[in-house]
Amino acid sequence: MFSRAESVKSRTNNYMKKSCFCFLLGAVLNAALVCTAADALFPVVVGGRWGFINNSGTVVINPQFDRVQVFAEGLAPARTGRWGFVDTSGKIVINPQFDEADIFSEGLAPVKLGGGPGPGVPYYDPRPYDPFHIGGGGGGGGRYGYVDSSGKYVINPQFDNAKEFSEGLAAVKMGHWGFVDKTGKVVINPQFDEAGSFSGGLAVIKLGGQFGFTDTKGSMAINPQFERAQAFSEGLAAVRSGGKWGFVNKSGNLEINPQFEDAGSFAKGLAPVRQGKHWGFIDPSGKFTINAQFDGAAPFSEGVAAVKQSGHWGYSDPTGKLVINPQFDEAQSFTNGLAWVKTGGRFGYVDSSGKYVWNPTN
Repeated sequence: MFSRAESVKSRTNNYMKKSCFCFLLGAVLNAALVCTAADALFPVVVGGRWGFINNSGTVVINPQFDRVQVFAEGLAPARTGRWGFVDTSGKIVINPQFDEADIFSEGLAPVKLGGGPGPGVPYYDPRPYDPFHIGGGGGGGGRYGYVDSSGKYVINPQFDNAKEFSEGLAAVKMGHWGFVDKTGKVVINPQFDEAGSFSGGLAVIKLGGQFGFTDTKGSMAINPQFERAQAFSEGLAAVRSGGKWGFVNKSGNLEINPQFEDAGSFAKGLAPVRQGKHWGFIDPSGKFTINAQFDGAAPFSEGVAAVKQSGHWGYSDPTGKLVINPQFDEAQSFTNGLAWVKTGGRFGYVDSSGKYVWNPTN
């Protein structure tokens, strides 16, 4: 359906979203975290049915849904044949009626009518080491619009695709990508091949095969000139030029020259980058603070970063010391005290000591 990579950026740094479960996402995520660890709910699957646990591993909403996404602003998309929304008690507050539904952001949620249900992509991104890059999702027919927390359409279904609101605007596709405000008024005319969410007043766009950045008025803040680009985080954005990744500031000036094979966003003053075959972490000056030594790496969150070594994922502190030994097939960043991990084809959650609070299930 929508680009999960973005939601999560989006949603955090770009991997975190504003929610009662603080969503990684990607992306993620672009909003302040507003929930406490005690309030957070985490999706789990038991016997093919989805429900939610709290951060102690206690089931709060019994597994009963075909698929769920994370909570945002007190509601979570849940599918029972079709998509609707549930509250934190598990009560259905918006009846299942949509072919697709994404999380709430700034009071509105993108939904799709027509075209049939999407694949039900789970909330986590399965490759945390692969930095998020923007790209359109959607497809399969149908039209996207936006509903409020009562389920009422605020913007009627009319778009080919739609992303979450960020900084008062949402990227929508009408042949090409543009941006609308919360009334559905087109603020930036559809003209882009791709468009990301706003972060720090700028959004990544693709035009004529090159990536640049637009401001909220639709003016090109940084002209399209890059092969790839990521959203701004902590004043810098990763961009690829000449096959190498570097970082630009909001004026479009290179702060760190393109020199890396890949790069992720800055979080807490550090960004994962790949030099040759290995990943390490740099500071905003471009200096390595953790030497390139890992097979994969994700941005820091809650004091640790997921890193891959010898074929398995563990967690490193900001000095490069492993605090949870590599043992997982896949791993996500920590949010609200827990991290999603996968082993043997099943996923569970571990706490900051590496202890399972929810043993892996499929």
